[in-house]
Amino acid sequence: MNSIEISITKKRKFVPADFKISDWKSLSPFYEELNARKLSSVADLEHLIVDLSELDAVVSEDAGWRYIKMTCDTSNEKLVSDYTFFISEIYPNIAPIANELNKKICESPFAGELNKSSYFIYLRGMKNAIDLFREENIPISTEIKNEEQKYGALAAEQTISQDGKEITLQQAAVFLKSNERETRKEVYLKVQERRNKDEQQLNGLFTKLIGLRHQMALNAGFSNFRDYMHRDLGRFDYTPQDCFSFHEAVKNHIVPFCKELEKQRKEKLNYDSYRPWDTDFDVEGKAPLHPFTTGEELTQKTIQCFYKIDPFFGECIELMKTMKHLDLESRKGKAPGGYNYPLYETGIPFIFMNSAGMTRDVVTMVHEGGHALHSILTRDLPLTEN
Repeated sequence: MNSIEISITKKRKFVPADFKISDWKSLSPFYEELNARKLSSVADLEHLIVDLSELDAVVSEDAGWRYIKMTCDTSNEKLVSDYTFFISEIYPNIAPIANELNKKICESPFAGELNKSSYFIYLRGMKNAIDLFREENIPISTEIKNEEQKYGALAAEQTISQDGKEITLQQAAVFLKSNERETRKEVYLKVQERRNKDEQQLNGLFTKLIGLRHQMALNAGFSNFRDYMHRDLGRFDYTPQDCFSFHEAVKNHIVPFCKELEKQRKEKLNYDSYRPWDTDFDVEGKAPLHPFTTGEELTQKTIQCFYKIDPFFGECIELMKTMKHLDLESRKGKAPGGYNYPLYETGIPFIFMNSAGMTRDVVTMVHEGGHALHSILTRDLPLTEN
């Protein structure tokens, strides 16, 4: 690394440097100390905010690593247990006192003296959290996270056999770009058959989640989960109605365009019937692109690409590689999807995805890489929640 001059481990000022979260008993004194503080000036309030931000960073990074490790290997009982312990034993105890601290800060007579340019976003998010907080939603939130973990574990075990190899459904998608129609059909049907094996369990999970999420919304004073999540995600700059207006614009202008493209594709193929396995290969018969083979190759090509945009960008991904903050390849036992997980204490995030050598994987990597750059560029902001 040349120009990235950062300390990988930030120095703690409030939480002891060697402290690790083992249970609520060891963690609670930090919250209790903050909640008991006397605030006699705006300086006292700012000191409280800074210390709370540090504690939030420590806790969120601990929770983050538990989630990351669990999604990287959902078949590892120890990793699953570590994650479920946090959401079942740690989070339910944090939530009430975190709400008390939010109110302590927002209701302080010195809150109005805080610099608006520095604290506006922070206080807006905190006030929103206070508005949404309901004690009865704490166990519901825990149950929701547990059910979501079960979904990830189910999906992580879904594989098919093709050409004598066991492959994940992400790897199976490569065959849907084949120019051989029988191969595409064979793999498509295998994938659907495998998914159907979990139909009852997945439907049960989804039905349960609908009920839990709806109840959470009702408890918080909303008529549906959609409107609740709009607020919970902090969508302050547009409304649900704005989303509906956008949907209408897509329906009126984009959908007809896509239908015309699909019609032209059908005409070029000249098939008697146009089937689901005919939608993703090159209509001109060109061989599918193979931009990379392994996660290591994807990493190196991403670094090269980012260096050409800006050397600092390339160095950021290079640093993540060195720190082993990348897990890119699809494999059995790995949760589906992709994400960039911010780690607020180190300030160096983690990129997770399920690549299989496809062009779409490059798009995903560059997308998540953009989030990673944002995480690194904002790592020195004084407040975690900003």
